[in-house]
Amino acid sequence: MTAATRILVLNSGSSSVKYQLLDMTDASRLAVGLVERIGEPASRFTHTPLFTGGETRVRAGAVADHAAALEAVADELAADGLGLDSPELAAIGHRVVHGGLMFTAPTVVDDAVLKEIERLVPVAPLHNPANITGIRTAQQLRPDLPQVAVFDTAFHTTMPEYAARYAIDVETADAHRIRRYGFHGTSHAYVSRRTAALLGKAPADVNVIVLHLGNGASASAVAGGVCVDTSMGLTPLEGLVMGTRSGDTDPAVIFHLSRVAGMSVDEIDVLLNKKSGLVGLCGDNDMREIVRRIDEGDESAGLAFAIYVQRLKKYIGAYAAVLGRVDAVAFTAGVGENSAPVREAAVAGLELLGLAVDPGLNAVRSDEARLISPAHSRVAVAVVPTDEELEIAQQVYALVNG
Repeated sequence: MTAATRILVLNSGSSSVKYQLLDMTDASRLAVGLVERIGEPASRFTHTPLFTGGETRVRAGAVADHAAALEAVADELAADGLGLDSPELAAIGHRVVHGGLMFTAPTVVDDAVLKEIERLVPVAPLHNPANITGIRTAQQLRPDLPQVAVFDTAFHTTMPEYAARYAIDVETADAHRIRRYGFHGTSHAYVSRRTAALLGKAPADVNVIVLHLGNGASASAVAGGVCVDTSMGLTPLEGLVMGTRSGDTDPAVIFHLSRVAGMSVDEIDVLLNKKSGLVGLCGDNDMREIVRRIDEGDESAGLAFAIYVQRLKKYIGAYAAVLGRVDAVAFTAGVGENSAPVREAAVAGLELLGLAVDPGLNAVRSDEARLISPAHSRVAVAVVPTDEELEIAQQVYALVNG
């Protein structure tokens, strides 16, 4: 009988489905793809069969819903001999954004698990409903196969209570599950372990500050492989300045906008989540464009960059204090992996913490994990490309194989 070594990883967003099929014998990718603009007349489907070195196939046309999207994914995989009916498929792994406190590890989905994920929709209204849809559709396509949820919040459930609690009335907080959960957990888990390996050490022997800097951005303090603090909170709005999210803001701003500007709760929600951050400061949320504008003397872009970097410095300093000893600071995700100016600016002036970057090493572009700090630095500064899909696949494969 053929060994089941393949894992299909699904990331179902509100209007998209990203997927990767991996063979866990060597962690190789067999196929990757993206269905976007689901529910619109001009949906787009991109599929690449990597195991054959085949060319990317692109389809345009309406994809009505997530069920139709996943059926199209199944058809594309089948066309490459990688169909969902293959005995080599061991499980389907699903990225689920919010798992609350109940889910601290990858979990095989049953009715009770789905019900709990649904119960968390009020604290993740943009993400959990789409994740649920993806799971249910996959269950219909392969009802006999383990469907495994891997939660963005799970890695952060190790935070001590004094780091996770907000200083508000305990009964109110408990009644409405108000606490800091953190997100991007699969990325922080992967990058912290990969950073330890880059230093030639076991994760248990390394303290790392991970900076996941994409359109969404978060920081985490990881002590000996365990998360002890992270910047995002009840929702992904708290913390660093992001592409369209404000990050840390005085809560009274909300009351002020309501009372003085007459804005509704929904309007303020949209403002802080979609019209703030870099795009609110300078009209752009692409760091490459912001740096280009700075080079041309654009003052608003320069101010946005300075605010972004100031927040990064504050979190690096805070997490150095939380950890007590820092072995490495790791930059990851789109901005962290690709923006040398951000990396340089974020550690500039932090020499007292043992931080510095080598300008030559920092300027090198590479898809490999690497150190960009001078050889004599007390604290390593690393660039570590994240791989959330591989992290999900590894967790799922380990679970279904006991």
